[in-house]
Amino acid sequence: MTPPDIQFGRVAAMFPVKDMERACAFYIGVLGFTKTFENGQPVGFVILKKDGAEIHLTLQKEHRAPPFNIAHMMVANVDGFHDLCLRHGLRIVKGLRDKDYGLRAFVFEDPDGNRIDVGQPI
Repeated sequence: MTPPDIQFGRVAAMFPVKDMERACAFYIGVLGFTKTFENGQPVGFVILKKDGAEIHLTLQKEHRAPPFNIAHMMVANVDGFHDLCLRHGLRIVKGLRDKDYGLRAFVFEDPDGNRIDVGQPI
């Protein structure tokens, strides 16, 4: 059976966070995202955008980060991003290197332990 003609639009990753203020300080203050929406009192949901990227933060006070990558980000300066992570004391799970599948990439953990794979085409 052929699937119906469906056109997909935006898809955004949802990042669970224990502390919304700390998460926003990281994604906005360190990575340069802009808050475009927030909901709740206290705030329990936030949409952040930067360039072509959009992420959603959801407050989950009992969040325990899984032992796998929750998102993959493509960037134009992976070496600079890696250096930024090191300067801010973030845990690097997999070191920066050229991969045989054509990306220069690394994996880091955000302040809530969410693992994010970051890459740039070689």
